[in-house]
Amino acid sequence: MIQYSDEAKQSFIQYLQTEKNYSSLTVEHYIHDLDHFFEFLNREGVGHIKETDDLLARGYLVSLHEQSYSRASVSRKISSLKTFFSFLNRENPEFVNPMTYVIHPKKEGRLPHFFYENEMEQLFLACSGDDPLSKRNKALLELLYATGIRVTECTGIQLKDLDLTIGTALIKGKGSKERYVPFGHFAEKALRDYIEHARGTLMKDEHSFLFVNHRGTPLTARGVRHILTKLVEQTALTHSIHPHMLRHTFATHMLNSGADLRTVQELLGHAHLSSTQLYTHVTKEHLKKTYQSFHPRA
Repeated sequence: MIQYSDEAKQSFIQYLQTEKNYSSLTVEHYIHDLDHFFEFLNREGVGHIKETDDLLARGYLVSLHEQSYSRASVSRKISSLKTFFSFLNRENPEFVNPMTYVIHPKKEGRLPHFFYENEMEQLFLACSGDDPLSKRNKALLELLYATGIRVTECTGIQLKDLDLTIGTALIKGKGSKERYVPFGHFAEKALRDYIEHARGTLMKDEHSFLFVNHRGTPLTARGVRHILTKLVEQTALTHSIHPHMLRHTFATHMLNSGADLRTVQELLGHAHLSSTQLYTHVTKEHLKKTYQSFHPRA
């Protein structure tokens, strides 16, 4: 087995948590990518991490291609390894970073999927019941669509983070960065109804998280995916859903309605404007399809 001490691993984890200020989920992904790389080195008979050179690094990329990893997954693994080897080089300047000249693959040109407004109406109708779970599902759906927050941000919201009087929520985003996001009347009404008439019924043990599952414990990201999948099954929609589609939908609808890019960037919590600019391609594609569908000489 390759020599890689638990001490070095723990030091790297501490570096990611304290100096890079990464979330626990991001750290978990980094360590998963690192373990996957070391499995490759073990298969290649490498006995010590210092034996890793650029030839082995490129061999690893070839193995990822042979295993049909997506470009996004390959790019993430490259980022994880570059960060790890840079950390080792910082701790020991004599250590050569074998990932220095490895280039990220070009991103796939896929545009994010989103719901049209009539499709969103179908989803809202699917959770219009009076039982506690329907009230929770409607509040969840309204909040995700109203704010464009990430699912992990949504499940992390506590009651004290909400201000229903002015319609804002304090969101703890990536890297523990905080931002306030506004929400409108529909979300405010659904949240009030859920908190006042459903949350207490669902609760089993006392905790302060906003959203509760059917067992009374805090709702997880996996739970949100399950809820949204069930809502789609109750509609006439034919495509599958993932929670990020509501984030895509929020951004696309905002830009289609005339919101400026900087505002949408701030609401989404994007560190770089380039991440938000992806949605301008979606809106342009939407405009093009609409034009081609309705203009007599398109």
